[in-house]
Amino acid sequence: MHDREGGLRARLVAVGVELVAEEGVRALTLREIARRAGVSHGAPRRHFPTHRELLSAIAREGFALVAAEAASAVADDGRTPRARVAAVCGSYIRFARENRGMYELMLRHDLLESGYLGLRSISLPLFDLLTGLITEAGPRPGAAAPRVVAGALWANLHGIVQLWEWGSLELATGEGDIDTLLAAALDAHLGPEAAEAPGAPEAEAPGAPAGGTDRAAPEQAGPAGPGRAASEREER
Repeated sequence: MHDREGGLRARLVAVGVELVAEEGVRALTLREIARRAGVSHGAPRRHFPTHRELLSAIAREGFALVAAEAASAVADDGRTPRARVAAVCGSYIRFARENRGMYELMLRHDLLESGYLGLRSISLPLFDLLTGLITEAGPRPGAAAPRVVAGALWANLHGIVQLWEWGSLELATGEGDIDTLLAAALDAHLGPEAAEAPGAPEAEAPGAPAGGTDRAAPEQAGPAGPGRAASEREER
């Protein structure tokens, strides 16, 4: 009986995840979730006494997906901290655009504040991850504390996603690539990416002789060179 009841709980959540992906947050009624799960209208209340608790369980699945994608995006594989900040921000924007319904559900303040299932315990570590990466990357000179910069960047990401989906950003900026806007946001909060280190050797011009451009051309090779001999013949 316990296993069967546990299976029902998991099925209700899985149905909710599918439903929000297909039809959005407004479709997440207890009645519709129960119907799709093949149980009576009152069955979900044995596991989720309130509608908010069921929605919290569904939102938790979304946070778990974001956390997994963020962990993959920031794996320390030799990239600079700045590149890893860009990667985690890019993964966040990608998730938000590909999972509009779930993204909207995850942002519901009433679910986060309810304390049910400890959604804050999942969402805040994601913010801590971003703060840590920004600390490593180093905000631009004179910037606020890394946690404040992380908050401003996070708000910027939300704005980019929302305005892009509405079509407002592309209309206003004429930019057709959302990644360009992300790069601009990173520059605004972290400063431009560091240029190539000074003192690096310049590439030789195409066709230049090996060893540099200091070697004299044949006509200037010296008294016995062919250019000098030809000049002497003309004088005679």
